[in-house]
Amino acid sequence: MGEFKVHRVRFFNYVPSGIRCVAYNNQSNRLAVSRTDGTVEIYNLSANYFQEKFFPGHESRATEALCWAKGQRLFSAGLNGEIIEYDLQALNIKYSMDAFGGPIWSMAASPSGSQLLVGCEDGSVKLFQINPDKIQFERNFDRQKSRILSLSWHPSGTHIAAGSIDCISVFDVKSGSAIHKMLVDRQYMGVSKRKCIIWGVAFLSDGTVISVDSAGKVQFWDSATGTLVKTHLVANADVQSIAVSDQEDSFVVGTAEGTVFHFQLVSVTSNSSEKQWVRTKPFQHHTHDVRTVAHSPTALISGGTDTHLVIRPLMEKVEVKNYDAALRKITFPHRRLISCSKKRQLLLFQFSHHLDLWRLGSTVATGKHGDTLPLSKDADHLLHLKTKVSKMPAFLRSAVQILFSEDSTKLFVASNQGSLHIIRLLEGSFKHLHTFQAQSGTVESMCLLAVSPDGNWLAASGTSAGVHVYNVKRLKLHCTVPAYNFPVTALAIAPKTNNLVIAHSDQQIFEYSIPDKQYTEWSRTIQKQGFHYLWLQRDTPITHISFHPKRPMHILLHDAYMFCIIDKSLPLPNDKTLLYNPLPPTNESDVIRRRTAHAFKISKRYKPLLFMDLLDERTLVAVERPLDDIIAQLPPPIKKKKFGT
Repeated sequence: MGEFKVHRVRFFNYVPSGIRCVAYNNQSNRLAVSRTDGTVEIYNLSANYFQEKFFPGHESRATEALCWAKGQRLFSAGLNGEIIEYDLQALNIKYSMDAFGGPIWSMAASPSGSQLLVGCEDGSVKLFQINPDKIQFERNFDRQKSRILSLSWHPSGTHIAAGSIDCISVFDVKSGSAIHKMLVDRQYMGVSKRKCIIWGVAFLSDGTVISVDSAGKVQFWDSATGTLVKTHLVANADVQSIAVSDQEDSFVVGTAEGTVFHFQLVSVTSNSSEKQWVRTKPFQHHTHDVRTVAHSPTALISGGTDTHLVIRPLMEKVEVKNYDAALRKITFPHRRLISCSKKRQLLLFQFSHHLDLWRLGSTVATGKHGDTLPLSKDADHLLHLKTKVSKMPAFLRSAVQILFSEDSTKLFVASNQGSLHIIRLLEGSFKHLHTFQAQSGTVESMCLLAVSPDGNWLAASGTSAGVHVYNVKRLKLHCTVPAYNFPVTALAIAPKTNNLVIAHSDQQIFEYSIPDKQYTEWSRTIQKQGFHYLWLQRDTPITHISFHPKRPMHILLHDAYMFCIIDKSLPLPNDKTLLYNPLPPTNESDVIRRRTAHAFKISKRYKPLLFMDLLDERTLVAVERPLDDIIAQLPPPIKKKKFGT
């Protein structure tokens, strides 16, 4: 790999917001996730669980509910009383509408996907019709005495269950009238609580209503008679969320103690057709409250205060035992939050509502391999820049990605309508040079940009529209890279050769010659032979690609848990080769042997790794964000009593 001096940076004080809601879409196999700061993320579970889309949050939007509707439409609602629909192509808010019921605590789309229910602070349940362009208020159901905290449709679409405080109501959708009210016992571990909050309800095809509440109970109700059938006491604290599988043979609940419980419908005896609900598996993958859960055909999904999105596969449902069978814990965004000025030794950190600019520290000390050198000058925090009203023209305010040319004379701007703008930067002003319009009539946003070091080529990629390469001098589309089934996670253009290196969410890497408009010979060779199976089983995407200024055969890239230098001059590893050796080399001959064994030189020393790049040919900068540092800034978890204490 070579010997580098490494700036090990740990002062990027990034803390992800806690997860408030998740919503799974079975038709597209996508997962929507909302966080406590109003951020919404879309994960493509078919594309190696890649976070393909992202909607920035806002302090005025506290999301309490999230759901999908017919036609892959996504809605959210929250404590500001508004319902929001998202534009999944332009990556912005399509519109927002006041429900006029105060803060909204719950929301659910009908089984047909054509109607939307919201539960409000004033006790109202409001029904909206989902029209092609916008939702339209239809009517109110009978108002209840307290806020509506949870909602669920019967699969037939004729009835709904609504959970509030101390009570579950069953409504007839046609009349809007409450036909049953089921009072929930306030008893908690033998002690009567002041009130019992119904955090979640699920309405099954056979008329059973399952509820979860603040008394730690999972309860089964007969909606036809309004009677309690069975109770499971599962926690010493709130059970806050529930999700049921499409087949209604399995459901999952999450608790304030950080535990996820799995229930399954099993036969009473081996020869019996009678079935009963049994709590089968508890999982403890969270340190704090599990605020929300989802149930896909092959996995249990959970999220909460500890910021982790946890995807636990159901092994009996996973057909191929590859990376789909591995537990995943997603903590960091699948995009870069850090930019680097190599010559100036500056790092720019991106937060939700501000930017921080730092100058790296320096040292005059020397040492041997593995030594930690003392700083002769500390890192400097130069600037804290808050978001302000833009003075840019209107057509630039909808930018989803920006990039400077290497010489800082041009700014490339990707708009949310699929167009790309080129801006010339002047002293104290700027000039609009050109706009590349969206290709093939698409309005999909270009989420990734890369410019060649000589400034002649610009590559742009969306989540599904492929990669387009533009000639910046001639101001025209040069070529489109052949389409590939998985989203692009990172791309970069090599100096001198102008080869475009593209990483995809399935861990495949392609090298495409921009001048020749075709894949390079090296790229064809690696596609023919295939990547090492351990490389393909990595579960975090490559988020950054760069190149060595003096070694044109080297490609540098990283994900959250490894840094890799690919030496194209060496043979590719096969599945029998040791891809990564965690042990340090024993002597000089061992160092040489490893250096020439195969093309992939991997280091896992730095993690979680949010950014890594060369400052010069002998110096690297690595930005880490240890998980313990994040957990230390979270509120304390609920303490569980241990046996005998």
